[in-house]
Amino acid sequence: MTVKSKPVVTVTTPSDRELVITAVVDAPRALVFEACTKPEHVKHWWGPRRMTMTVCEIDLRPGGAWRYVVRDKETGREDAFSGVYREIAPPDHVVYSEGWEAMPGHDYLVTATFTEDGGKTTITSRLQYKSREDRDGHVQSGMEAGMRETYERLGEHLATMA
Repeated sequence: MTVKSKPVVTVTTPSDRELVITAVVDAPRALVFEACTKPEHVKHWWGPRRMTMTVCEIDLRPGGAWRYVVRDKETGREDAFSGVYREIAPPDHVVYSEGWEAMPGHDYLVTATFTEDGGKTTITSRLQYKSREDRDGHVQSGMEAGMRETYERLGEHLATMA
C-alpha cells in the first residue's frame, strides 16, 4: 500500500480549556489503532522528523503508564512525555493523561476516538486542560507544526503496515 493522500488535519478550540485535533488518515481503523498503541509502530512516526525516539514504553491497560523520550538530531536535546491510560476500547477510543515532563503539573486529558468511513479513519483527539493558560501555552509552544508533521509520518508508516 502506498500513501494515497496526506492526512488532513484540523485544530479547533471549542472552549477555554479544550483543543480538538482531527486527522483523517488513509487506512482502516483497526490498523490505525494498532499504529497508535504499539511501541513497535509508535517509535517510527511519533514526533517531528528531526526527532529520534529513544524510549517508547506503552502499558496499554487502564492504570498503565506510557512514556516517550525524543532526541533532537540537530541539538541533542531530549524531551520526555508521559501519562497514564484511563480507558481503552479497541479500536474505538483511548483516554489518557499526557504531560511534558519538563513542566510537571500541567498535564491534560486526551480522549482519542477512531472512526472509519470508506476505508479512511478519522482520529479525533479532544484535549482537556486544567486551565486556559495551560491550553494557550501548549498552542503557543509551536506544537501545531510538530503535530502536523507527526500525522504526516503516521500516514507514511501506515502505508508500510498494510
